Amino acid sequence: MRRAAWLSALSGAALAAGLVLPATASPSRPAVTRSGPLTTRHSATAAYLTEAQCLATRTIRLPCYDPAQLQDAYRVPPLLARGIDGRGVTIAIVDSFGSPTIRRDLAAFDAKFHLPTPPSFQVVEPAGAVPPFDPRTTTMVGWAGETTLDVEWAHVMAPQANLLLVETPVSETEGTAGFPQIEAAIQDVVDHHLAEVITQSFGANEHTFTSLGALERLRGPYVAAAAAGITVLAAAGDTGATDYTTNTAVTYSTSPAVTWPASDPLVTAVGGTQLQLDASGGRTAPDRAWNDTYTRHVNEFVFGTARPHPDATGGGLSAIFSRPSFQNGVAGVVGGQRGVPDIAMSAACSGLVDTYQSFAPTPPGWYYVCGTSEATPLFAGVVALADQVAHHGLGCINPALYAMAAAHDPGIVSVDRGDNTVSFFAGDSEHTVKGYAAARGYSLVSGVGTVDADRFVPELARTVASVGSQVSYGYLPTAASATQGAS
Repeated sequence: MRRAAWLSALSGAALAAGLVLPATASPSRPAVTRSGPLTTRHSATAAYLTEAQCLATRTIRLPCYDPAQLQDAYRVPPLLARGIDGRGVTIAIVDSFGSPTIRRDLAAFDAKFHLPTPPSFQVVEPAGAVPPFDPRTTTMVGWAGETTLDVEWAHVMAPQANLLLVETPVSETEGTAGFPQIEAAIQDVVDHHLAEVITQSFGANEHTFTSLGALERLRGPYVAAAAAGITVLAAAGDTGATDYTTNTAVTYSTSPAVTWPASDPLVTAVGGTQLQLDASGGRTAPDRAWNDTYTRHVNEFVFGTARPHPDATGGGLSAIFSRPSFQNGVAGVVGGQRGVPDIAMSAACSGLVDTYQSFAPTPPGWYYVCGTSEATPLFAGVVALADQVAHHGLGCINPALYAMAAAHDPGIVSVDRGDNTVSFFAGDSEHTVKGYAAARGYSLVSGVGTVDADRFVPELARTVASVGSQVSYGYLPTAASATQGAS
């Protein structure tokens, strides 16, 4: 799944002159072999684009939101005004390879948006030395962009939290490689209690694991994190109700699928929504489940064609895990299976966010990004605020999320519009994978909903103290055969 679309803008000079770059000037989009949709990159310049400028460009025609807009949309400023800003809490961000320019890129991002420098920003390589960055290697370039998004937007929501970038030396590629190193790195973070929150913007189709045993051997760090009071988050995916079937990231499943580790009961799965905001961050319409599959100008800009592409929040039913205890109250939706996601935040390509990056081979500048790779670090920042309120890590927060939803706590805001049905072409044939509809309460497209952080943060801290973080779960009887997939 690991994916965010890096979408940049026209040059500031072209905008100032009122010019539109011709279609022939559009740069190429190199393929990236990784677990998720191919990264889309367009050349950038040092010029930053406002939302109005993004909308005015002929090629983008999409809103691009800045940190202040998303902070306001999720009602973070009242918390910041009360000193609830993540101080004393560490967010661990796990990415293969990392970015060679992340320190200076975060500094440039912070300077532009008047964000404070994080009290501590460390980069560690607990699973082995990361190879030198090679700008000719598209996989490394893709992970560098992912790292940029993860670091910058976790920092937006919890600007005084410490940041720990955990880099690994092997790329995760749809369940076939990289996970042993990733899980070893996470185990090190847990063993040394280096963070209270761990955010992961990657995943693999459950069916690509060769056996239940192969998957079970990777789960140890999540079991240990739950016991240590560390919250683990994972992105629910960006291909709607389907997912990739191989590590080449070009073939989609024609049957519904979800990704692991988002499907793990000890992990909080973060889905995606579409925000519609004015310049001050106020909503002009209720949030919807993110689905840009049939949005013509998104497909033209991101994929270079108007044809439908799976470009929507992940969500559905696990083929491996049975219904965990925290979902007993939504058994009417999930049946006997683990449902994904648990909660949702901004991810839509029809509502991008700004990032700054300066690593080769593309020019330094502003890139406009989308995906549940955005939603997950956003929510990591919110959890860090709740950790600060609680004065300790909250552990697995899933029992609390569902208890809050059942109690109709105002910090959880229902997302009851949209779906994650997607279509795609294989050759000349169009395939549709029917997904799920958002609904008031819990749904398999938006989880329990999204958050009003000003209310959600103290509610989460209080509810964890009340209901605890223990989770009971099991495996489906068919899990052994369901995970027989690619080697």
